[in-house]
Amino acid sequence: MPGAPDTERVRLPPVIDLLWGRRERGKRGPRPGLSADAIVAAAVRIADAEGLDAVSMARVAHDLGFTTMSLYRHVTSKDELLQLMWNASTLGAENLVLEGDGWRPRLRMWAIIQRDVLDRHPWITQMPMASPPAGPNSLHFVERGLETLDGTGLADADKIRVIGLLASYSLSEARMAHEAARASAQAQAAEGSAAAPASFEELLRELVDEKTYPRLHRLAWESGSASEVSERDEYLWGVDTILDGVQALIDRAGPGGSA
Repeated sequence: MPGAPDTERVRLPPVIDLLWGRRERGKRGPRPGLSADAIVAAAVRIADAEGLDAVSMARVAHDLGFTTMSLYRHVTSKDELLQLMWNASTLGAENLVLEGDGWRPRLRMWAIIQRDVLDRHPWITQMPMASPPAGPNSLHFVERGLETLDGTGLADADKIRVIGLLASYSLSEARMAHEAARASAQAQAAEGSAAAPASFEELLRELVDEKTYPRLHRLAWESGSASEVSERDEYLWGVDTILDGVQALIDRAGPGGSA
């Protein structure tokens, strides 16, 4: 690796070799018209329309008009396919331009873009995440996030912690929103009604009494309850609160950059 210390080379998982274009191809080529990119694009279309559970090697092969076995010439397993789909969700990240005067508006924009990706592809919230994504597109996106913190005085280790915190928050909020929307749709389909499900405050009004739960009771009955705030605004409130903490971290770091 250019610029890296002269150490023993790490043995990478096969999917990483595929993501980075390092996998050697066999001598017998696959049928024309089939490629890893085509397989991934079909899988993403299925997941966007029907959810991650609908994605299988057989379903993707059927949609592309190939046999299931022909897919395995390019993608060795469904787990590998999921990693490729995850990387494809951030296609174009290397060209991402984050605008704003200073680190805060640019990092805020970075977080919002990530949330928008999660809302376009809610199946990402259902992905197994035993380790951070290591595809080139994903790492480009992380690089753009780190770039927003240039000149803040934060140590590199703190910068990646900030990026990880924002990413985890965005993922968690998107997952909750997606699960709530899916549960609402299922409930309405079962009941044959278009009525919206009860809000948290409405549930509290039915369940809590003022003596036992005074704070929750006040929350349920006070004017301007949280249910009147959109999910998007709630998400942005959380982002801004995290960024307030980042500013405090920067202030503690001072000119020397030691937090």
